[in-house]
Formats: sequence, structure tokens, C-alpha cells
Amino acid sequence: MAQSYEEMDAIALLKADHRKVEDIFAAFEKATSKAKKQALAEQACLELKVHTVLEEEIFYPACRGQIEGDLLDEGYVEHDTAKLLINEIEAASAEDDFYDAKVKVLSEVIEHHVEEEEKRSEGMFSQARAAGLDMDALADAMRARKVTAMEEFQAGKPAETLTLEGDDTEKALIDTPLDADAR
Repeated sequence: MAQSYEEMDAIALLKADHRKVEDIFAAFEKATSKAKKQALAEQACLELKVHTVLEEEIFYPACRGQIEGDLLDEGYVEHDTAKLLINEIEAASAEDDFYDAKVKVLSEVIEHHVEEEEKRSEGMFSQARAAGLDMDALADAMRARKVTAMEEFQAGKPAETLTLEGDDTEKALIDTPLDADAR
């Protein structure tokens, strides 16, 4: 029997997000109308923005110092690559040149990112689990933050990068999850 959303630990929640976005991208590939493609692309962008917040504010900081640092750094940079495309897609219309291509490249970036996180033995998730992180406590924090992040992004907040020139890279280097009460 499948776990309910409330029963999932942090990794199960993140994997569920991965599967949801994969399904949205698959539907985008099959869609024929511009309106349907735009609606699916906007849905994927919203889901991805929320997902990156959960990883960057809660999961990744908990992993810092507990798993391979290069893998974590690559995760942040992959997020920023995706965010640049997300912001372009959200500012565009399905009628615009390169719209479908941008969504396709975003799906490919996410596919690679998911693979890095979910690899069986050396992936980020397996390393985090082996490190003994409290996946239930992380899941509780992620469920709470997901509600507020969804509200922020539905209100039009753009995706913000953390690792590009001019960014406040300290946020990507913190080694403890942000306190939920400080939001």
C-alpha cells in the first residue's frame, strides 16, 4: 500500500515531486495545442520552484558536511540552470520562438538532476540516508514550507538563483536547515 503524503519521509516527498514533474513533462510532449502546452509548462515551473525551495532551504543544508560536497554544489548549480529557464518560460508565451525548446531543455536538465539525486549507492539521497539524517523531521519541515512556498510562487514570485555571479552564495553554503519559524 502506498504511503500517504503525511506518512512520507523527506526522500519519499522529494521523489514524489520528481515523479509529478516527470508526468507533467510527458504530458507536455504529447500536447498539441499551444494553450495546453503553456498550461503544462506553467504547472511544471511552479512545481519546480517549490521543489527547489524545499531542497535549498531544508534538505541540502541538512546534507552539507554529511554527504559528498561536490554533489551538493552541483545540485545547487543545476537548480540555478533550471531557474534561469523557468523564469524565461514564465515570461514567455507558447507562441514565442524557442518556447517548446526551452521547456524540452528544462526537462532534460531536471532529468539529469533527478538521476544525480536518486542514484542507488552514490546518489545524494542514498548518501543522506546513510548519513543518518532525520528524514521524518526534515519531511515535517518540508511539508510546512511547501504550503508557504506555493503561496509565494502562485502570487508571482520569480525563481531566485543562489550560485551565479552577484548572488548571495552564503545561502547555498549554510550547513543547517533554515528555521521554519524564521520564514
